[in-house]
Amino acid sequence: MASPQAPSPPPLRHRLRLSIGAAVVLGLVVLSAAVGLGILRGQASPADSVSLTDDGSRSVGSSGDLYVHVLGAVVTPGLYVLDPDARLVDALAAAGGTTDVADLAAVNLARVLEDGEQIVVPTVGAVADESGAAPPGDDRIDLNTADQAALETLPRIGPALAGRIIAWREENGRFRSVDDLLAVPGIGEKLLAGIRDGARV
Repeated sequence: MASPQAPSPPPLRHRLRLSIGAAVVLGLVVLSAAVGLGILRGQASPADSVSLTDDGSRSVGSSGDLYVHVLGAVVTPGLYVLDPDARLVDALAAAGGTTDVADLAAVNLARVLEDGEQIVVPTVGAVADESGAAPPGDDRIDLNTADQAALETLPRIGPALAGRIIAWREENGRFRSVDDLLAVPGIGEKLLAGIRDGARV
């Protein structure tokens, strides 16, 4: 009586087909993991806005290094990350542009931006309201409207400092308070104390 024969091994073609199928499945798993990791790392299209999560941590969508806070008469106020050589017009574009009531004559669209600054686009008429005529009997110098000659009437303000005050105003916009004079080169706390009572905004 013949002894039972051992089962013959599967054909080589069948085993090769299984190996290729396993490799395809493994490849798909690796590809899916890579795509998921890319999404988690935020490697989608670059964004120029910065949002704050509920726990206060910062979520940044761009690798730029110029942070500006855009407020006022813009479509989407917020914190934006721009290129280091960006100008004010770039910040307004990042914020979706200005609204119909924006007073573009009150801002310098060509101004080069600085990291960490806040940009407020006023509405039409807002600047005029803020810089209205002085109350009766108030003869203080208005830092936002005074010309060279008027500024030189302030204590210890000569032609050079008066010119710097006007230059700062043209570059940065309105003085929000008399204390903003400290940002003008050549004006320190001691000089400011001497002219504070004679100036207004």
